[in-house]
Amino acid sequence: MRDSPAPEAPYGSAADVPALLDRFAADPPGVWAELMDRLCPMLDTAFPESFAALPRLARIAAARPPAERRWVLAAAGPIVRCARWSAAGAAVRETHAAAIAELARLTDECLRSPLGMAEYAGLLQDALAFEGVAVWDECLERLAEGEYEVACPYCGVNLFLVIGDDGFFSCADDYALGEAERTPLRPADAALPAGPGARLHARALADGQPAFAERLLYLFGQGACTHCGTEFAVADRVADVVSPDPGAPGS
Repeated sequence: MRDSPAPEAPYGSAADVPALLDRFAADPPGVWAELMDRLCPMLDTAFPESFAALPRLARIAAARPPAERRWVLAAAGPIVRCARWSAAGAAVRETHAAAIAELARLTDECLRSPLGMAEYAGLLQDALAFEGVAVWDECLERLAEGEYEVACPYCGVNLFLVIGDDGFFSCADDYALGEAERTPLRPADAALPAGPGARLHARALADGQPAFAERLLYLFGQGACTHCGTEFAVADRVADVVSPDPGAPGS
């Protein structure tokens, strides 16, 4: 579990935030980086002013068609994600429940639009943040990129889990050189048991993302260490990197 962010003030004066949001509403892609530097630096720290901006962000998103909404949702998603990492943000979901529900609805609408895999994965993470789904709201972009770095649960050796255009395998060396020993990953059956994997797989198929849905089967499948042969659940290894506390990944 990551440490709670320190309750520091955002960069600049909080009095400047409304004007900054006005500029963001007029030009989301052009002002997004500046807004996040102010409200969610490094995308992992948020402040009371950040949470207070959620209703305005929901209105900005609602005013744009799905094709133009991505930057607004990509601003709100990290802020909501940060809420669970600090005591100050623990009440955010209750205080701003209506805004977060509207952001979730707007994101779900976008996910049904034609999207590239990387854009889809980022929006899906934002949707999961709005829905309160921990772990998977942080690591699906890596699935679109095609690689995770994890540790073997037995011997501790660092492993690459490759899921994508380069294949579906684990290895302990640089696979780009073409000489690394590779152990194939085994995908889960499409009839996944109830849980986050089944929900994500069904959602990706419903959203018209069959290639991403296939990768999800490997993410929730089985792998083995090329060094010691220990078998493991791929999702458990990935979840341990994001949230190393014991317990079932996701919700």
